[in-house]
Amino acid sequence: MVKKTGPSKKAAPSKQSNKKSAAPAQNQEASSPPLQSQAEQQRLLNVFSNAFNSVLTSDDFAGLLQEVKQALFNRDFATAFGREDYLEAYAARWSPTRTLCYTTVFLSIKEHLDGILEGSSNGKNLKSSTQAGLTNDSDALERDTKPGEASAEKGPDASKPEDAQPRSTLRMLSIGGCAAEHLALASYLQSTSSNGHLTLLDSAPWASVISSLESSTNSPPPISKYASAAARAANRPLLEPGQLSVEVVQQDVLALDVDSLMAQCAGGKVPIVVTLLFTLNELYTGGGIAKTTKFLKSLGQALAPGSLVLVVDSPGSYSEAALGKEKKRYPMQWLLDHTLLETETPGYSWEKLQSDDSIWFRLPEGLSYPIPLENMRYQIHLYRLEKSS
Repeated sequence: MVKKTGPSKKAAPSKQSNKKSAAPAQNQEASSPPLQSQAEQQRLLNVFSNAFNSVLTSDDFAGLLQEVKQALFNRDFATAFGREDYLEAYAARWSPTRTLCYTTVFLSIKEHLDGILEGSSNGKNLKSSTQAGLTNDSDALERDTKPGEASAEKGPDASKPEDAQPRSTLRMLSIGGCAAEHLALASYLQSTSSNGHLTLLDSAPWASVISSLESSTNSPPPISKYASAAARAANRPLLEPGQLSVEVVQQDVLALDVDSLMAQCAGGKVPIVVTLLFTLNELYTGGGIAKTTKFLKSLGQALAPGSLVLVVDSPGSYSEAALGKEKKRYPMQWLLDHTLLETETPGYSWEKLQSDDSIWFRLPEGLSYPIPLENMRYQIHLYRLEKSS
């Protein structure tokens, strides 16, 4: 459990954080391996507490959370994600744990992500920019500094071989993505010394929240004015300039035709990873099975061969969708496999690389955040697209 520290004004602890009876059930299922150090995890929590300090210390925070919770309970997503203050409260409350979990998930599939890295033979970096929530994809391949300029700024240490090596680029389209996906990818890129281009596609207006997070990831964290010279020298931002380019697209993915979807998938020219993190079941239940099935089939046409689709969602009966007049319920995983693996599609097919019905992500003791955070449970499924020549 995460220890409460930080802002003096705190939201009331959630009921779930005090449920000790859940512990025995957790022990019956697998847990995510600890792929990050506690210091790395704490750094991510600090990014959230710094970026949303004014939100966490607001007198309105507890009330906003209650309103968001009620809207989510009523499955009124237009209300829950329709206001900027609701989005900020959501990001400050629920995104930190998911960020740590998603980072662990990304690291656990690193061997597959390595297979779709885009080489950088000319040493160009990605331009870091969130321009009114949008960044041009072609601009993402331009670097702010020319080769050699960084070496002059960094001094003798910049001539090390590992610094001179051009970085590969990971391209990710996160459907339903927001703060957690953004910071999780940032952490993954930092851990793997890679560049990245991220498209966050959602119907909610996340641009302002993402801009706040981007500022926190690209700037050194706050440090005491009494800090030593060594501490100041070591106080670096999570990401280097230009390491991650972020594009925020406010659209309903179920309303996109194949061409529009392809435009968000690097034009179907290079393999990318598409993530649906706690999103697919909402598409099934909110948009309907027919529309969601059509969207999944469109992915096979829009993506380049070798692309990955990563699905993470609530496990078991929490992820079911109803179909027909009798409202017969189908598990999300069954619907997903039926569409991708069991339905014949001309020109392409899917290979299932990894699957687990239920995994616990547990927060280590000793982490601190202004409000309580809880462990979370998820199912995970990873697919790779194959196309016939």
